[in-house]
Amino acid sequence: MYKVKVFDKEHEKDLETAVNDFLARLKDGQLIDVKYSVAAMESEGEQIYCFSAMVIYRT
Repeated sequence: MYKVKVFDKEHEKDLETAVNDFLARLKDGQLIDVKYSVAAMESEGEQIYCFSAMVIYRT
């Protein structure tokens, strides 16, 4: 069976930590792929970033 785990953080270091923590729990051969995305927008004159990753893995 295949599953996905989605992560969404405001800071890239927080995303890195969350994904690395999750990957550390996977066994050898479970990881299939990691998709990464960054979105930027402006709100009330402030630049806002959204860093996200989707981990695809076998169970």
